[in-house]
Amino acid sequence: MKQTFYSHGKLLLTAEYVVLDNALALAIPTKFGQFLEVEKNNTNSIVWKSYTNTNTIWFKAEFSNENNSISCSIENEVSKNLIKILTAAKTLNPKFLKSDFGFNVTSKLEFPQNWGLGSSSTLLNNIANWAKVDAFTLSNLTFGGSGYDIACAKNSTPIFYNLENNMPNVTPTLFNPEFRNQLYFVHLNQKQNSRDGIKHYKAQQFNLKETITKITTITEQLSSTTNFNTFCNLIDQHETIISKITKQETVKDSLFQDFNGSIKSLGAWGGDFVLVASKENPISYFKTKGFETILSWDQMVLENI
Repeated sequence: MKQTFYSHGKLLLTAEYVVLDNALALAIPTKFGQFLEVEKNNTNSIVWKSYTNTNTIWFKAEFSNENNSISCSIENEVSKNLIKILTAAKTLNPKFLKSDFGFNVTSKLEFPQNWGLGSSSTLLNNIANWAKVDAFTLSNLTFGGSGYDIACAKNSTPIFYNLENNMPNVTPTLFNPEFRNQLYFVHLNQKQNSRDGIKHYKAQQFNLKETITKITTITEQLSSTTNFNTFCNLIDQHETIISKITKQETVKDSLFQDFNGSIKSLGAWGGDFVLVASKENPISYFKTKGFETILSWDQMVLENI
């Protein structure tokens, strides 16, 4: 019998970087996610196929599962990461994969791999559900990070997220602003490695307590305001704070100085999507700049249920 698992993609609206140090973040699950289908086979192997959002196989391999050890004849970053996740899942649940049969496993993305919506976190949460283990613990044993992406994978509404004593604290919330028709998501034509961004952030020195207080306040105000101009001001304040502590230019200063509106990085700075707040439709502006992937709020964000 085939088992099917599904996880939502993620976007971090506030508290990028400082969510690692307990600041309150607002995050949203996306309409795009990843499926994982698992079916038993008569071998002792795990036959793995990964499909893109255009239904093209981008990774295919056979993993041996013998003597309580997982190995693969193909040695690359993808196979190594899968071995790491599956091995960690076995550590958390010794009964996982301990059987006289193997598995055919198929993963299917609903978004392009370079979008940065959580190809790793959605996969990890799906594997955690398959293995019947805690996804946050599995994440800590493998990729690390704050865990907000795992929380988005699990939830179908926006969430407040923070770490309390290094434990995830997730509060589902409603966030569907009246001015959402003036909010857009623009892809910067490149993918940013979150782990590199975290490493850069950790190397900086700044007043952590003061920054956490400021960002948490902005998160609370941004999530509740019904005024578009207030929302834009909060975005601008947030960008200025993160710019100072990470010693990086804001995306608006570096790429869109002449844009009449507010722009906010989402997650690690330097790639993936940015949030654009604009009174006028900004699509033609960004297309003339060479940025073709532009989604409206309703196209991207999973509807509040």
